[in-house]
Amino acid sequence: MKVDGKDMRPIWFDSISKTVKVIDQRMLPHKLVVAELKTVDDVIDAIKKMFVRGAPLIGATGAFGVYNALVDLQQKQKCLSQHKKNSDACSEKISDAALSDKDRADKKACDDYLKQECQRIKDARPTAVNLAWGVNRVLDVALRYEQYDKKLMAVLEEACQIVEEEAENCRLIGEHGCHLIEDISRKKGGAPVNILTHCNAGWLATVEYGTATAPMYTAFDRGIDIHVWVDETRPLNQGARLTAWELGKHGIKHTVITDNAGGHLMQHGMVDIVIVGTDRTTRTGDVANKIGTYLKALAANDNSVPFYVALPSSTFDWSLKDGVKDIPIEERGPDEIRYVQGIDDQGNLISVLVPPQQSHAANHAFDVTPSRLVTGFITERGICEASEKAIISLFPEHV
Repeated sequence: MKVDGKDMRPIWFDSISKTVKVIDQRMLPHKLVVAELKTVDDVIDAIKKMFVRGAPLIGATGAFGVYNALVDLQQKQKCLSQHKKNSDACSEKISDAALSDKDRADKKACDDYLKQECQRIKDARPTAVNLAWGVNRVLDVALRYEQYDKKLMAVLEEACQIVEEEAENCRLIGEHGCHLIEDISRKKGGAPVNILTHCNAGWLATVEYGTATAPMYTAFDRGIDIHVWVDETRPLNQGARLTAWELGKHGIKHTVITDNAGGHLMQHGMVDIVIVGTDRTTRTGDVANKIGTYLKALAANDNSVPFYVALPSSTFDWSLKDGVKDIPIEERGPDEIRYVQGIDDQGNLISVLVPPQQSHAANHAFDVTPSRLVTGFITERGICEASEKAIISLFPEHV
């Protein structure tokens, strides 16, 4: 996507510095800051502190974390023993067939270390299923190779492939979801289509286009008149800070609203469709997304407003059926609620305490919307109802 006329993604591999780079989303919309992720600890820190956020982007970041784990391993000289400089199992000079028993033992130690580091990455945030999916996919590739250089190259290629696949999936989500907006526009005789979204499921949360925002970008680019109601999305204001920023950069009309305004707008016919993203969705159609999504679904259901969830297949958790019971809900630090970040009149980025200093705060980061409240899913393979049968009809390989 473009930022002030420049093509930009929220994550990329810099082939010159050989490092992973990301937009530090904590600084947006007031500052555009790029951070380097050089180590596994950097990756974990970026995920935990939300330099990066959004299920597909977290998955891509985790995938690159496997690459960083191998780089760390080499730098710490934990890949193999130093018994002989040119008999290293990670050296491209030695064929797999020529490995000695000692070399193979060292290779096992290398893989064991890699598995441990990958588990640390997966533990960084519990709710978004893409994180474990991305890490496991790249780890599986790494374990196929004996030699370090081949392992490193294969891991980097796989991580980059995940990034490109997720970008293409979001483009396809935009194509499929745009038909919903086109139908509404047609019925309204070309009058503006009012879309409500919660949190940030845009290109900042994915790689390109976004999930929930992808149909909006596609519709706008095709000349359809749209307007987006942007929930502020407390406590971190991902809607007010991030969704509003990226929609504005693309020229899409939008209005920031308080989280509790959505129901009022729906009651008065000011919302034509709700489109949100998700961090984990069960095979039966229960949806975990940013806290407050459930309340929007209830309001939409009560006012007969279609409620759609946009997601790539990597966000389905095919092992779960009961989202309310089984999806782990992350509870983050209370200071995200107690403090609000913004800029003062001098342009300084500051945090301001809102409640009394002694008041406790509980920060549940996600809630689960039951499938009965979801009109349908917009995926890279098309649109389906929120039921196990319909989902599996699009993804029969997960029967």
